[in-house]
Parts: sequence; C-alpha cells; structure tokens
Amino acid sequence: MFGTHIGIDLGTASILVYVQGKGIVLHEPSVVAIDKDTGKRIAVGEEAKKMLGRTPGNIIAIKPLRDGVIADYETTAFMLKYLLNKSGIRNWPFFKNKVVVCIPSGVTEVEERAVKQAAYNAGAGMVKVVEEPYAAALGAGLDISGPEGNMVIDVGGGTTDIAILSLGGIVVKNSLRIGGDKLDEAVIRFVRREYNLLIGERTAEEIKIEIGCAIPEGREDNKVLEVKGRDLVTGLPKSIKLNSRDIYHAMEEVIDSIVAGVKDVLERTPPELAADIMEKGVVMTGGGSLLHSLDVRISRETGLAVAVAENPICCVVLGTGKLLNSHF
Repeated sequence: MFGTHIGIDLGTASILVYVQGKGIVLHEPSVVAIDKDTGKRIAVGEEAKKMLGRTPGNIIAIKPLRDGVIADYETTAFMLKYLLNKSGIRNWPFFKNKVVVCIPSGVTEVEERAVKQAAYNAGAGMVKVVEEPYAAALGAGLDISGPEGNMVIDVGGGTTDIAILSLGGIVVKNSLRIGGDKLDEAVIRFVRREYNLLIGERTAEEIKIEIGCAIPEGREDNKVLEVKGRDLVTGLPKSIKLNSRDIYHAMEEVIDSIVAGVKDVLERTPPELAADIMEKGVVMTGGGSLLHSLDVRISRETGLAVAVAENPICCVVLGTGKLLNSHF
C-alpha cells in the first residue's frame, strides 16, 4: 500500500503508532540514550529505558518530551523517524504518508508547530494535529457526535487533559502540566525527605505501580514494599519498607491538583451538559488513570460516577486511527 495512513500518540512516557489496516504496530517508551562525547544516539525506546539511571558517565538516557511537549527537538525527530522505520513504515518518492498526531489541549502555537515539523522530518507528507482528549474520547468508544455531553479525563505521563465534549467538538477544557512523571518525582522527594534515601526514576515508577494509592486509607491490603537506594548520610546502599498509605501522602499534592483541575472544568460547564454528565458519568483514559483508586477519589470529590476505559493506555492512539479517514 502506497502512502500509509498513520496515527501517532506522541506521549511524554511512551509513543504508540497506529497504522490503518493493521492496528497498533508499536508501543515504546519515549527515551533515547546518547553518547555525550560524540553526540551519537545509541539506543531508542525500550532498550534506552533500561539504561535510565544506569549509564556510564559518557552516556545519558533522556526523555526528549517533557510535560507533553517537545523539550529536545532534534532528539524527538530522530526518535520518531527511528520508531516509524521500526514499525515497517517506508517513505515512497511519489506517495506521501499521511499522519495524525496527538497534542495536549493546552499547547501553544509554537509547541504545535514543533510537533508538526518533527513529523514532517520523520517522513510524513501530510500532518494533522488533534487534541488528546478528543482522540481519547473516540478511542474509548464514546459517541461525541450528538448533542449530549461527555466528559473525559486523560491522565498521561506529562499532562492531564480534562474536557467536556459535545456535537463533535470540545466545549470546555483544561490542560494541566502534571501527570505520571510528577507523581514519580513526588515519590522521590518523599523518600528523600522522610528517609534520607535517594532512589531513581525507575524505582519511583515501580513503587507507584506496586503500592501507589489515591485515597488516604490506602489499598485494601496496605501492601508493604521493600525499597532499595543510596543512604544520603552514609553514602551506602540501604533498604526501607513503605506501604500504600505512605505513598498516598507522597503523592497527595499532585493528586489534589488533578482533582482541582477536574472541578474547574465542571464549574465552567454549561448546565445542560452538566446534567448529561451527572447521568452518564466520567470516562478516564491514559496510563495515569491506572493509579490505584484515582477513579474512586475523583468520584468522591465530584459526586459523579467515574469509570476507567477498557484499554486506557491505547485510547488516544485508537482515537487517531478513527480520525485518519475523516482528516484526509
């Protein structure tokens, strides 16, 4: 097939690629390992993620996307090109690939232009950008074409996008530059402050997944996890034990910010649509929505029924797949 139709979820934590007719062909972390001395890029994706916090002095493993936008343009363009090639997508001289890329709903024109340019440099012939909550709603299977209101909360690695959708468009939205990465940072700070223990990003992410919790009473089993790191006083390796209530206190501030963002959107929602959302509830998408009991916490704070989509991590890229026909 000449001129492939491609949907890309260019996320802070991971990149997903959807090819029309094939479905999701790639899901890799947004990480690149670079040799500082030569500037050469050594590894991309899963291979590079394994190097985070474990590299020798001359190699750095970086995330070229921060808070949902491009922080290192050249590395992002390289990563995108490499991953598209890995997906088996080829550039043809006379037939151009058509690409739909997702961006957070709060980006500036400059940030949007950078995403488009990175896609063009990776070999796209035509590029359309679409806002993440819109794609997430489609990917979650919501019917947003009618006059009824739908509410989506997309919690990603770098951003949390909250939107009310109706008649095929976004009516009210809020984009917060907080997500899974900020939760990891909060865990690192907490362990450092309370236990004088230094842990890395990967360890913090594992703690969040294993025993993370969004409600004060913690998980039902209040599971205990042994955490290893470096003692900041002695400089020697040390291990401590943490439970889900500890991690709730570590992440409390970030979770409160997400809840405040949700309330802000609800306060600005027209009353007719607010009535629809009261009836239909809220759908959560994105990897961050998998944080234990985050749906319960938002439901408690807003009084609305909150459900996590069937495949939250893939909702955005599945939404771009549905948009491929209508956008070109």
